[in-house]
Amino acid sequence: MSGGGSNLAKTPLFSEHIRLGGKMVPFAGFEMPVQYPMGALKEYQAVRDGRAGLFDISHMGQVRVTGPDALGFLQYVTTNDVSKLVDGQVHYSALLNEQGTFIDDITTYRVSETEYYLCINAANRHKDVAHLQAHATSFDVTVTDESDDTVLLALQGGEAQALLQPLTTTDLESIGYYRFAQLELGDADAIVSRTGYTGEDGFEIYIPNGTAKTIWNELEAAGAVPIGLAARDMLRTEMGYALYGHEISDRVTPVEAKLMWITKLDKGDFLGRAAVENRKVEGARLCMVALKLTDRGIPREHYKVVADGKEVGEVTSGMHSPLAGCGVAIAYVRPEYAATGSLAIDIRGKAVPVERTTTPFVRSHVKR
Repeated sequence: MSGGGSNLAKTPLFSEHIRLGGKMVPFAGFEMPVQYPMGALKEYQAVRDGRAGLFDISHMGQVRVTGPDALGFLQYVTTNDVSKLVDGQVHYSALLNEQGTFIDDITTYRVSETEYYLCINAANRHKDVAHLQAHATSFDVTVTDESDDTVLLALQGGEAQALLQPLTTTDLESIGYYRFAQLELGDADAIVSRTGYTGEDGFEIYIPNGTAKTIWNELEAAGAVPIGLAARDMLRTEMGYALYGHEISDRVTPVEAKLMWITKLDKGDFLGRAAVENRKVEGARLCMVALKLTDRGIPREHYKVVADGKEVGEVTSGMHSPLAGCGVAIAYVRPEYAATGSLAIDIRGKAVPVERTTTPFVRSHVKR
């Protein structure tokens, strides 16, 4: 069934989601399946219990950066150290503004010294591309938005490799964690990376629009379970992975978001570096914490974190974790409450006590 409006974009797999009974909702300007008839919990379990889930994440954006200055350009506009990448390697990174806050979080793929491939967030696509192209004028590079011509699938879970292998002659075992290969998948040229957003082993698969339905149907026929947005969010929240508009935004820097590990201050100048350095010296204005409920309740985004009856923070992502067996939340709190003092989350007027913990909330099974 469809609940979206006519002004929303559709991925090339829209008809497959309708065929499968997907409940379509507006998301980042697209009509996307939030769940299928089996329900989000069973979809989540299909990924966590050793099977494999199949995700249409074609709403994400893809940008190719080419030219003699590609490395220098990306060193300047992204936070991580691109010079450390080798051909066929991927890393997690971010785009910052001059204030040191997030324009977006991205992944960067090194094809060669003069060619890179970026995966960017759907809601930020046009903003990101405009930002990149504006700064590209100072470098000998070309920034090409390939989003409209590309389908992105994620195949996640213990059976992912076994289900994908029959579709290619390339040995998928040879693709290490945060590595990728350019290969033939069926009749199409594809980029396949051992990356994902679930904490399970699996792949992200970039293919041309025209082959998307064939690949989707072959993976589904082999046993991959279609997964909607709701289960995807459950999986990423259990891992404590950041989501733009939740844990990261143009209101926080990598200091607050605990993403200094992808922000290499020693690599030379880059956009936002001075502001991040200043914030590091000043100290975080808010602190991100991982919280586990010690009583019954389900924490949700925007619920207030309280201490001694007063508001001291806010939940950015929360859920009942089936695997942890309790409510879990990621929140920002005032710095003085990050490490000490009793905290609770206000759930419909009741202060439900929490304890501080670390992420991931459940064990990760990525193949490192």
